Amino acid sequence: MVVQPQLQTYTLDEYRALEETEEFRSEYHDGKIIPMSGGTINHNRIVRNLVRILDLAFTQKPYEVFTSDLRLWIPQYRKGTYPDVMVIADQPVFNDNRTDEVMNPCLIGEVLSKSTESYDRGDKFLYYRSIKEFQEYLLVSQSEYFIEHYQKTGEGQWLLQEYRGDEREINLESVEVSLIIKDIYEGINFDL
Repeated sequence: MVVQPQLQTYTLDEYRALEETEEFRSEYHDGKIIPMSGGTINHNRIVRNLVRILDLAFTQKPYEVFTSDLRLWIPQYRKGTYPDVMVIADQPVFNDNRTDEVMNPCLIGEVLSKSTESYDRGDKFLYYRSIKEFQEYLLVSQSEYFIEHYQKTGEGQWLLQEYRGDEREINLESVEVSLIIKDIYEGINFDL
């Protein structure tokens, strides 16, 4: 007879305490702790480029851009995740008055990798859609000039626009910014 080991579950407070002391980030999934894998150089360059472009565009605008160092709490699903890029309009709404956990991004960007691509497109997008303020989602390939842009309509539907090639422009209505794909991919070597 094979005995199945019991998976340890953690309270949200236990998870938070571990996150404060661990060297590596983990996501929280309703009691389970899921370690996050590290990123590639292209992944980091794309995130850096998005943050730089958005941050410059937000001068004198009520938006602020954050990176994967800040945890997003998704109450409906009891999930704590670290999106690659998040934008918050006006002031952040903190979970339990914790300054390391926000709940109100209007825009989220994820850089796709082989290990997370299906999760980013599937369940993670489902979780994100439960956030009332969430209006736009960018999925950025790191292997070619290809971005998927999901935008929430007034009727609560999500429309997909795909962008291929480096000369295209993406209009992000929720934050009143247009991005040129070439700028997002600055310094990227697709042969890596």
